Amino acid sequence: MKKLVLIFSVLFSGLAMAAGSNYALDEAEYDLTDQASLQRGAQTFSNYCLGCHQMQYQRYSRSFEDLGIPVELGQQYLQFTGVKPTDYITSPMPAANAATWFGAPPPDLTLVARVRGADWIYTYLRTFYVDEGKTFGVNNKVFPDVGMPHVLEGLQGTPRETSEPMLVDGEMQDRYVGIKATGGQLSEAEYDQLVLDLVNYLVYVGEPSRLKSESIGRWVLAFLAVLFVFVYLLKKEYWRDVH
Repeated sequence: MKKLVLIFSVLFSGLAMAAGSNYALDEAEYDLTDQASLQRGAQTFSNYCLGCHQMQYQRYSRSFEDLGIPVELGQQYLQFTGVKPTDYITSPMPAANAATWFGAPPPDLTLVARVRGADWIYTYLRTFYVDEGKTFGVNNKVFPDVGMPHVLEGLQGTPRETSEPMLVDGEMQDRYVGIKATGGQLSEAEYDQLVLDLVNYLVYVGEPSRLKSESIGRWVLAFLAVLFVFVYLLKKEYWRDVH
């Protein structure tokens, strides 16, 4: 029953995040074996995302154990509400207030990477841009009319659409070429890495046992390959006697 609730929760979260954009996605070259990246991603999530979003099907203790984070350090740098390490990662924001401020409660992010994809999240967090006509003063190329502020703006800087004059059908026209941010704490490369670390963590949370499952799968395939050799030899031996 709990699994069924999880599935419906994720599906509805995905619908809430859906957007009709055909914006080309950048590839998120995440690495689930990079423990340092996962740790940085967990810290970014706790510092910038947990205030609104939650991971109500992931326990702090599971993240600590899988990411090699001592419990004491995890409690100091990743837990801010006095909860126990064995508690689920939930947001302190009351759902009623969230619905009032944002129009709907921010979606749970436990399986967002599996629903939306790593490339979608990676591109989404890098394509906010200033749009004074929107409630929070920003819009997004991947998710038009996004209903959340750009919480990482202090790190990235103020992102603005940029255009360059191009010759189109014999006429010079300004064409969109990308988004440039200014005034941030991080350089463009540093910000991209921070987002990639966060994506890495979200991918891990979506399937915490993935590396172990893949390892077991490789051993199973190796066993079947060896077994096939013995079965084939046995078959040849059997049919030789028959003939």
